[in-house]
This record gives sequence, structure tokens and C-alpha cells, in this order.
Amino acid sequence: MDWNIFSLLTIDGLVNGSMYLLAGLGLVLVFSVTRVVFIPFGSIAVYAAFSLAAFQAGNVPATIGLVVIFALLATIVEVVSLIRKHDVKRIPKAILCWGILPLIPCALAWGVVKTQAPEYALLIASILLVVPVGPLLGRIVFQPIANASVLVLLIVALALEFVASGLALFFFGPEGIRTNSLVSGSLSFGSVTISAYVMLVILSAVVVSVLFFFLFGRTLMGKALRATSINRTGARLIGARPERTAVIAYSVASLLAGFIGVLMSPQTTFYYDSGFLIGLKSFVAAIIGGLVSYPITAIGALGVGIFESFASFWNGELKEAIVFGLLIPILLIRSWLASGGEEDEEDHE
Repeated sequence: MDWNIFSLLTIDGLVNGSMYLLAGLGLVLVFSVTRVVFIPFGSIAVYAAFSLAAFQAGNVPATIGLVVIFALLATIVEVVSLIRKHDVKRIPKAILCWGILPLIPCALAWGVVKTQAPEYALLIASILLVVPVGPLLGRIVFQPIANASVLVLLIVALALEFVASGLALFFFGPEGIRTNSLVSGSLSFGSVTISAYVMLVILSAVVVSVLFFFLFGRTLMGKALRATSINRTGARLIGARPERTAVIAYSVASLLAGFIGVLMSPQTTFYYDSGFLIGLKSFVAAIIGGLVSYPITAIGALGVGIFESFASFWNGELKEAIVFGLLIPILLIRSWLASGGEEDEEDHE
């Protein structure tokens, strides 16, 4: 392997790692607030990619139908819950929050198609269209079992991913899509040429990560999310409702997923089930961070992306197995570190 190949593989790994970085941040956020390993994250990215492809073809995206169905189901679940609690006064508000507000991005998407909006409007509409998906799925599936064990929530999340992939097959079909290029051009650094797309992806990941850390470190909403992740009961005592923070966490995760789908679609062919691998590889990065540490998750995501790039060079057929094989040493190391910490505490006592 010469320097040119090494540099190309590293750059490709940084691009993939940037996407896994954003996905890992979303997974850690949702898990820290709700204890849910949100594996359907990848399917939401797929929805965004297919939405953008439909926009660029001048068609109304089938994602609108998905959002309408999820909004209807979430409204029914919420209304039935309120009736059982004999709290019928909140039903109009529930219909507004779960049945009407999620349809606003759908109306925006419809308007974008009918008015032949510019390219940047298509990108924004594709991302906004999938933002309601996470909160709606959270209300339909996870909120009713919020007190279940982490293992049960993981099993349900995995089953939900297969349902989400099946819905993608039904609404989008089995054909793969690839959207138009977002930027063109390249820069040369000696013998290495870096495309404008690569620079856009890496720069976007850096900017979004900085905004993410600023949001959760400096704002009131971020403090509420951090309080809920540390102690749900204590957060409730200081006025942070876990149900509301869960909605925020799912919304931010869906926003990140939409961003990933739009960024990846020009260079990656998306199929209805492509989200499963995105979710699992991001899960590997999140595991490196222990599902609690954002900085370590970010470093782990970049490592996973680079490792995947070199694994595909060594053996393209086994690259997925090699990447997922990282879970074994990672879990062993984390288990060893955790047991070592417990022993130190016992010795100190």
C-alpha cells in the first residue's frame, strides 16, 4: 500500500466516520434520555434520502404518507391514554400536538413540489419532512413501555427497525436511488485530490457537532435533557418532564438522521433496508462511548469509519463482519474497565 492509497482510504474513512459521528450523537442522546437504543435512526435517514430523490424528480415524496400514518396512530394512542386517565380536557391539545403539527412539514413538502422550489429548499424540505418521524415512533412504540428494562427496549427497537424497513419497501419500492450531487469541484494537495463533496461532508459534521455541543451545554433545553439523562425523578422535581424531553431527543435525532440521509445520498446508493447497517455501525461507535459520552462516541465514530474503509480495501466481502467484529474487543475492554473500577471502589472502602 503506497501513500496515495493510504490517503484515499483515510479520506474515505473520515467521510463515513463523519456520518457515523452524527448518527452516534443521536443514538447517545436518545439513549441517555429514554434508555432506548434507537436503531430505527438509520431508516429515518433512508426516508430523507428517498424524499430528496422524489423532490429532484419533481414528484411528491411517499414519505408524506408515512408521516400521516404515524401521526394518525400517535393521535389515537394519546387520545386512548387520556380517556383511560379520565383526562378528556387535554384531548384537543393532544390532537393538535400529535395529529396536526407533524403534518406541517408534509404541507411544506407538498408546496415545494408544486412551486418548483430551488435546490436548497428541496434539501431543507427533505430534512424537515422526517423530523416528526422519531417523536411519533417514540409515542406509538416506546412511551407505553417506558419503564421496561433496557433489554426489552432494545428488542422492541430492533423489531421496529424491521417494521420501518418494511414500510420503506412498501412506500418506496425495492429499487435503489442516488440523488444529484450537492457540490462540484475539487482541491489538490500535492498528489492527493480532495473533492468538494468530501470537504462539505467533513465541514458539515464539524459544524453540526459544534452546534450540538453548544445546544446541550449552553441552553436551557440542553440542561433539561442533561438533567433527565442523569436522574429522571430529580429532573421531574425541578420541572423537566421526561415525556417532553423524550420528544425533544427524538426530534433532534430525526433531524440528524435527515441531515445524514441528504448528505450521503449523492455518493451512496440507498435501498429500503440501507438504514439497518447505518444504525448498527453507529451503534458500534456509541458503544465505544459507553452510550453516555459524546466526545468518546465522536472519536469512536471516526475510528469506525476509517477502520471500515481499510477493511473494504483488504476484503470487501468481509468488511461488514470485520466492522461488527469490533464489538467483541470493545465490550471486553469496557467490561474489564468497569470491573476494575468496581474493585478499586471496594478496596477504597
